[in-house]
Amino acid sequence: MTYTMRISYQLRNLSLVAVFLLGLTACDGNEPFSLTKAEPGPIPPSPQRPGDPQAGYDALVNRAVVTCGLPYDAYAASTGEPEPTYALPGRRGRNAELPYAATAFTAASGVELVTSNCLGCHAAPLNGELVIGLGNEFLDFTADPVMAVEGAGAYVEGDAEVAEWQRWADRIGAIAPWSMTDTIGANPAQAITLALMAHRDPKTLAWSDEPLLPLPPAEVLPASVPPWWNVGKKHAMFYNGEGRGDHVGFMMLASTTCTDSVAEARQIDAWFKDVRAYLATLEPPAYPYPIDAELAARGERLFKAECTECHGRYGAQERYPNELVALDEVGTDPAMAESAYRHADRFARWFNRSFYGRNADAQPGLGYVAPPLDGVWATAPYLHNGAVPTLAALLESSQRPTFWRFEGASPDYDQQALGWRYQQLEQGREQFASLDEQKWVYDTTRRGYGNQGHEFGDLLDDDERRALLEYLKTL
Repeated sequence: MTYTMRISYQLRNLSLVAVFLLGLTACDGNEPFSLTKAEPGPIPPSPQRPGDPQAGYDALVNRAVVTCGLPYDAYAASTGEPEPTYALPGRRGRNAELPYAATAFTAASGVELVTSNCLGCHAAPLNGELVIGLGNEFLDFTADPVMAVEGAGAYVEGDAEVAEWQRWADRIGAIAPWSMTDTIGANPAQAITLALMAHRDPKTLAWSDEPLLPLPPAEVLPASVPPWWNVGKKHAMFYNGEGRGDHVGFMMLASTTCTDSVAEARQIDAWFKDVRAYLATLEPPAYPYPIDAELAARGERLFKAECTECHGRYGAQERYPNELVALDEVGTDPAMAESAYRHADRFARWFNRSFYGRNADAQPGLGYVAPPLDGVWATAPYLHNGAVPTLAALLESSQRPTFWRFEGASPDYDQQALGWRYQQLEQGREQFASLDEQKWVYDTTRRGYGNQGHEFGDLLDDDERRALLEYLKTL
């Protein structure tokens, strides 16, 4: 059987709401509060609250964690009421009519609103189907969201709708500088969340138009969206492993966009534990192309000899070590981990003092967690910042391009290199006159965008690398 494998580039329906999603850590340096910084090594497990996976799925596709948005009538007038590209089972009422990354709900004012949901970043088309839990590496955060918000405001009518739109517009305006990246696929999750924290009182969650803390750096570092299907294996959240304790407190940080009281946060928390329970049941998609079983078996032996210490074992004796690897050992771009560590005095303290941190603990460390590799074949590009386009390049550092871009908005899958087909460039963005072309260029010479490190594959010969790649298809 032959398969056609393409990612669909679906941004038209996300442009007004994509900036809401995202989460990371937490800030008031004026009061003493215990803060632990993590050391490299194994991350201990923490008990997670039980939840109902079925209820969690229903909440994920029908409930709003971001409780402000665009009045529905203005949404319909400004977008032309687009038909859902991918139908999600179980969507009810208005939600069944909306794109998968948008959710409808009725505010306390009685106004029906449309906002974003988690799937804008955490679901993506694969082989013609929408895969929940696959990070969307083709999202475009390069545009100023304020322009879209203001444009939609022209369709708002009536005092109640204007008030709801204004509240939403004010929040987006406050975080807009931290929601923009220069490159398609780079995700600004960390910067958005820190900017939101700076505007909130950690004890009451009340919003302040003026920041209560020094704002995060203006530089927005890129992140690649990790797959959700590994949630059940992880002892901590985020690439640097700082999300210790109850994962739900970190997962629902997107609510800081609009949640203005502890009472409202508690209501969201009550059903978000079910969302986490659902995520822990997700399985990775199976590799859809032929696999050379003999070659994969040789690769498995090599993997067990060279890779299990950090990435774990798979199959009947599955084991994942949850290892925070020091920066000088893994060697990958340090900017993200260093930034979280450097600003922990205010943002991690904010989180630990807030409702979100009551059962959790932000512990930033100078390292990155070696991730589980379930479904790794589908999660290109690689490293925490998405700097390496294929697994073949990850295993042979000399083959990593300095400047590159995907081959079109819907690139084909490369069955040999394991990743989306890309074009290697001789120069960076400056070779293109158009901003629409420039934003597709990934420039690894920029701070935070580096493709160095994780050079363990360089010790292998070509035959060993081919065998290892074949085995990785089976995970």
